[in-house]
Amino acid sequence: MLLQQITISINKMCKRKPFIFKQFSVTDKNSAMKVGTDAVLLGSWVDINKRINIFDIGTGSGVIALMLAQRSEAEITGIDIHFASVEEAKINFAQSKWKSRLKVIHSSFQEYAANCSESYDLIVSNPPFFTNSLRSPEELKNISKHNDRLPYSDLISGIIQLLTKTGKYCLIVPANDAPLLIELSNQNGLYCVRQLTVYPKQSKPASRKIIEFGTSKPETIIKEEVIIRNVDNSYTADYMKLTKDFYLNF
Repeated sequence: MLLQQITISINKMCKRKPFIFKQFSVTDKNSAMKVGTDAVLLGSWVDINKRINIFDIGTGSGVIALMLAQRSEAEITGIDIHFASVEEAKINFAQSKWKSRLKVIHSSFQEYAANCSESYDLIVSNPPFFTNSLRSPEELKNISKHNDRLPYSDLISGIIQLLTKTGKYCLIVPANDAPLLIELSNQNGLYCVRQLTVYPKQSKPASRKIIEFGTSKPETIIKEEVIIRNVDNSYTADYMKLTKDFYLNF
């Protein structure tokens, strides 16, 4: 049974084609974190104004790092615990026009944060987010979706170590997890500055929140929202506007 599952998984990966964006392409057949809506939303929405040194936690295939390279002049470092993801991100970075500003490191985030002397003015992450959930027989899915390797407490602790005093960190999480993430961040002196509530479709409940944190408590939190699809399953004008610099058909 296990051999059959592994064979099916390999066959699926072999058939997966590169994802073509307007200014770059991403191969993700070996990566734990595939190209998906969450990554594209985060890479499109995060504020990169005046950011010069960006860190991408759990970079996977490197898609978010590549999006931020397109939008900025910053130096960007990605990190991933999954070796095949790191090797694939290296290839994707090397094939891009921003290869001189992109690098990827194979390490757990906890180990890197404990030993790194560098600091970053923007930290981004599309972290694994399932806790105590039924695990998949496919290990790549477990790495990308289950947070037993990187719980929110470790994530925030490491971010504190790496973030500059005026830096920001921005993550996309399930909408239900947002209050916990905000509370844990507040306890460590990081405060929600801006957030985007994501609705998969009109009349559906919110599925994700993208939250930007800073070191100063704001008087007012900027709250935005986006609906991905209309009732007829077409993309909404707001979603197309947000992601138009990347998707070929927008």
